[in-house]
Amino acid sequence: MFMAPDPGLFRLRVSLRAVLGIGLAVTLCELAGLSLPASVTGGLAALLALFTVGDPTVRGQAGTTALLPVVGLPVLALATALHGTPTLRDASWLAVVFAGVHARRWGPRGHALGIFAFMMFFATQFLHAVPGQLPQLYAAVALSLAASSAVRFGAWCVERRTPLPAAPVPLDGRGLARPATRQAFQATAACAFALVAGQLLSHDRWYWAVGTAWWIFVNTASRGETLVRGFRRVVGTVAGIGAGLLVAVPLHGAPAPTAALVAVCVFGIFYTAALSYSWMMFFVTVMAGLLYGLLGVLHPGLLGLRFAETAVGALGAALAVAFVLPITTHAVTDRWIERALHTVHGCTAAAARRLAGDAQADPAPRAGELEALLGRVRLSLAPLVHPLNPMRERRARAHAVLALLDDCAREVRGLAAVAADPDASHDARLTAACRRVETAMEALVGAVPGGALDAHYGAPGHHPGAEQALAHLHGLERALVDLATPLRGSRLVGA
Repeated sequence: MFMAPDPGLFRLRVSLRAVLGIGLAVTLCELAGLSLPASVTGGLAALLALFTVGDPTVRGQAGTTALLPVVGLPVLALATALHGTPTLRDASWLAVVFAGVHARRWGPRGHALGIFAFMMFFATQFLHAVPGQLPQLYAAVALSLAASSAVRFGAWCVERRTPLPAAPVPLDGRGLARPATRQAFQATAACAFALVAGQLLSHDRWYWAVGTAWWIFVNTASRGETLVRGFRRVVGTVAGIGAGLLVAVPLHGAPAPTAALVAVCVFGIFYTAALSYSWMMFFVTVMAGLLYGLLGVLHPGLLGLRFAETAVGALGAALAVAFVLPITTHAVTDRWIERALHTVHGCTAAAARRLAGDAQADPAPRAGELEALLGRVRLSLAPLVHPLNPMRERRARAHAVLALLDDCAREVRGLAAVAADPDASHDARLTAACRRVETAMEALVGAVPGGALDAHYGAPGHHPGAEQALAHLHGLERALVDLATPLRGSRLVGA
């Protein structure tokens, strides 16, 4: 896990920045004389600001961060005001769940704001906050967001050197045909089940079940993705509980070693998030145990209850995706793959025009878009390539699709690099190669809009650039032709 490739040390830098930003936020809260619950809330706000805000531009990130208190502070006020009225509190939280998930239809900004609103409600349950604590909670959130923003956008702005790739636009649709809308109903049903079942297990810690159900739906779009994520969450939680028994319980909330280990957990959360949900949940669970130790309520039985509540939340998510407006893995996967193939075509067309002399054509943005889309394809196919998937033939076809799409991406990147070379000469052979790529694409997805890789080239030049471009086009054609078998031969998944 920690030896996985990290181009440009991006994950390392982001993880170290998170430790610095959250550490600064909590330190300022303590220096300001705020209570321990307020400092914990501030640390959570800083973590969420650094973890969930994922706009592709620094300006967009700053705008989303500025909006976090706009949605978070009213939710804090609502949750603390309803602390003594469980029925209204529960109904209000479910409303926040629905709105938070539905907001994902607006992309990264809606995604971040929805998570922040939910977690502010969660924090009041975790800390048993009451209205009298609200001024300190407000101050902690404001101070922590300012501190984390100063680190992110001032002292250590990683994204100015390495911009985040643009997240794929969410799958569209109208009404219940829109995945975000269907998922909002699913998440609300899952959280309602978790809320009731969690309260049957514990009148004090029931909110862990709701939190589990909510987070299982984050960054998922189909039934299969949600089930796999729920399984991985349970695995990570069990491992984290074991580590908590060995590490957090013996500390008895000792401030200095606890703070050091929380910093390690923060680093682990950020460093492993993109690689393994199970590892991320391991660090989240250990950190939760350490925080309970600071609050003076940690004991082995509490960690056992954490597992039970996590299992209840995962069960609620599984039931919801199975019976409430189910979104099949097949439907979602097909749409993401089709979008990726259209992007392959768009990038190829731009590269062809660039090689033909059109200085305005630039395949690089489309190549970056393709990388983001392939990440989404991998996520949607994760249930099919999971080792526990008993359907071997479908698992093999899913692996073949991923491998061939990776081949397409590699050839597209190479073609874009050749096209960026101003000395790459034109070659009449490129016209025929581009035509064959378009024919292979149409065989997969039908008529391609904006089609027409119809650039005209001069006489064969035998320039290295032309030869390299031809090699990439031939490789791309082979990959597209080979994709026809796993994509058209039979369905990857059942309905």
